Amino acid sequence: MVRFLKNFANNESGATAIEYGLIAAGISVAIATIVGTVGGDVTTIFTSVSTALK
Repeated sequence: MVRFLKNFANNESGATAIEYGLIAAGISVAIATIVGTVGGDVTTIFTSVSTALK
């Protein structure tokens, strides 16, 4: 039982999975922020092009 607890305490694979999850979450937030910022500009451009074509 003691050996099992030592192995469990030394196991870092769960920590690696959590780190990858945090990196993925950070990238998702960055993408959402960029899309939100650029999205308004793109909508404005398409609206002006649409108006000019009419």
